[in-house]
Amino acid sequence: MIGQARFGRTGHLSSRTIFGAAALSKASPADADRALALVDRYGLNHIDTAASYGDSELRLAPWLAGAGRDRFFLATKTGERTYRGARDQIRLSLQRLGVSYVDLIQLHNLVDPAEWEIAFGPDGALRAAIEARDAGLARFIGVTGHGVTVAARHRQSLERFDFDTVLFPYNPTQLRDPAYAADVEALLRTCAERDVATQTIKSITLGPWVDRPADALTWYEPLTEQADIDIAVRFVLGREGLFLNTASDIGLLARELDAASRGGTRPTDVEVKSLLEGRGMTPLFA
Repeated sequence: MIGQARFGRTGHLSSRTIFGAAALSKASPADADRALALVDRYGLNHIDTAASYGDSELRLAPWLAGAGRDRFFLATKTGERTYRGARDQIRLSLQRLGVSYVDLIQLHNLVDPAEWEIAFGPDGALRAAIEARDAGLARFIGVTGHGVTVAARHRQSLERFDFDTVLFPYNPTQLRDPAYAADVEALLRTCAERDVATQTIKSITLGPWVDRPADALTWYEPLTEQADIDIAVRFVLGREGLFLNTASDIGLLARELDAASRGGTRPTDVEVKSLLEGRGMTPLFA
């Protein structure tokens, strides 16, 4: 089983590893059943999906109905930037998931300056998220993002609105960038002060695809060997307060969950250097 921790001010005791349901975006019902069986086996009680994740919300619906809605902290995301677009997408997500509410609605990949201004404007997506929360369609509001500016952008977002959660890339390769590492540390300090839950993504990134296979399920090349995944997972979970969202490749889910279930201390600098250099790892975002 995978350990649990308090998910920030939400108060929910969430599994430290969160099921990244992007893995269900192109999954057949049979594949989805196999993935969700792993979620059950390892005791995950927190699911993260998004309106833009293909069939993910639809694949989750029958399983949520069968397992019981209250068993899981359920999060989804809207990538719309306007009030009307986000309002409609949030309601459609609830229909697709077959639920009356989600625990967390997140503004998806809100990093671009122009999109950021729209989302925070009087007719922006944030207004729709607040409206959904006030109407009981969502309990909490978060913000997510990719890229080298995301940590700094999240701090700006937290200055504009008191988000309950943030989500951003966190892995040893990306944190070799001194500027990004400094921004992440500043963000983590802010989140600790405000009791904001901190979710991480891209934990098992090897680097950008050089020659992406047609059947690739991740838009970056992932680590695939168990020993390598063990170190990458320990790098995240070995730091108190961080939650790890699993990758969008069902084939790697068992390896990630196996690593998370065994826990362990944060890897040493020697272990991390050996992994980075031994696998020729490169930053996903430059």
